[in-house]
Amino acid sequence: MAQQSISHTVWDCTYHVVWIPKYRKKVLYGECREEIREIIRELVDYKRKDGLEIVEGSVSSDHIHLCLRIPPKFAVSKIMGYLKGKSALMIQDRLPERRRYAQKEKAFWARGYYVSTVGINEATIKDYIKHQEEADRLFG
Repeated sequence: MAQQSISHTVWDCTYHVVWIPKYRKKVLYGECREEIREIIRELVDYKRKDGLEIVEGSVSSDHIHLCLRIPPKFAVSKIMGYLKGKSALMIQDRLPERRRYAQKEKAFWARGYYVSTVGINEATIKDYIKHQEEADRLFG
């Protein structure tokens, strides 16, 4: 595990987060999938100076898995609000064909998300996320 430090604190706060498009519609494919990967990378890179980091990530046709390192000075809910809110706006700007879907439904992402702390199981969770796309192809 990679411990980091800020001011007078040494930390390792890693979270497994999952969120879905509105009504879990299978809209994250092809060009949209690649664009969303890039958007999430850009948003996290913008916050990298604050300590936010992607450990592992996967975009499936109907959900997104991320293993994120979030500094203790930020609430997970604030980071998720930032990622989902900004990415929805960027998707509408970059992918005009998704704009119609988002306007009709009033939102691109569903309201909630799943989060769990990683702790000792980091290697297992990273492996699970890494192989998520293969599992989707085989069973979905």
